[in-house]
Amino acid sequence: MRRREFIAGLSGAAAWPVVARGQSGTLHRIGSMASIAENDPVTNARLGAFRGGLAKLGWIEGRNIQITYRYAAGSLDKMSSNAAELEAIKPEVILVNGAPALAALVKVTHSIPIVFVAVSDPVNDGFVQSLAHPGGNVTGFTDFESATAGKWLQLLRDVTSSLSAVLVASTRDNPSTPGRLKAIETASLKIDVRISQLTVTDTGAFDTKIDTSGPDTGLIVLPSPFTPAQRAALIDLAIQNRLTAAFPFRYFASGGGLMSYGVDVVDQYREAAGYVDRILRGESPANLPVQQPTKYELVVNLKTAKAIGVEIPLRLQQTADEVIE
Repeated sequence: MRRREFIAGLSGAAAWPVVARGQSGTLHRIGSMASIAENDPVTNARLGAFRGGLAKLGWIEGRNIQITYRYAAGSLDKMSSNAAELEAIKPEVILVNGAPALAALVKVTHSIPIVFVAVSDPVNDGFVQSLAHPGGNVTGFTDFESATAGKWLQLLRDVTSSLSAVLVASTRDNPSTPGRLKAIETASLKIDVRISQLTVTDTGAFDTKIDTSGPDTGLIVLPSPFTPAQRAALIDLAIQNRLTAAFPFRYFASGGGLMSYGVDVVDQYREAAGYVDRILRGESPANLPVQQPTKYELVVNLKTAKAIGVEIPLRLQQTADEVIE
């Protein structure tokens, strides 16, 4: 049985209104809260997958659903104001991506159903009671397991066998960062690698002095609501300093990053349409289990490898989902 088969619980359910799918003359209201910018190609791909998933379930924008969109372009202040605006219009369910945006949203509502994507540890972050039984108005799809930390480190070591230090980059005030960083630090003990945290500022600069001395330093970029400028700065940092780098999503590698390994968030948006459908038809998010990732992607960029003077092992090339030449 696939882990993403949806298991509906029966106990502890709140009373959620039942609506008829495709009911004539009725526009059911959905909120969408994106952490990044409206004109970011990443946003377009994700929301396109969400709308496509809804359409397959009979929900057509402008016909029987109305989606109110809000975008934050990585700004925590904008996430807070977006959350307040969506709460004020009282949609029947809200789709949100990333822990920073979800944190802003749960501050303003404990009654509107929320479906999240790309959140690392919703239990420890206090968003749900448990993965199997969320228990409140929040459920969704996680984007990280502790084994991922070891995979990122192993990828760096596969390319640079003498790896001795790794920079771990994220945005400021991301509630998911401490848990992910702890997992990396724990995994690093097994291979004797020094871990240093690196915070990317709003302008794409770095808030600490970067030590990239020697050829044995690597870079891990954590999932965060990076702007295009911040993504470009991280890729440039790695290339200019010839760092072996592992990024969390495919678009980093296609944009010039050396390697990416992580969940397919576009697929999560498509899957999230199923939970939104179930909530619109009367199910409670309290009884919709949080789904853990099952689909990961490995992408390697041989052009970048050549530019920084490293070789991607043939084994990685053969197992990669995509090889950029």
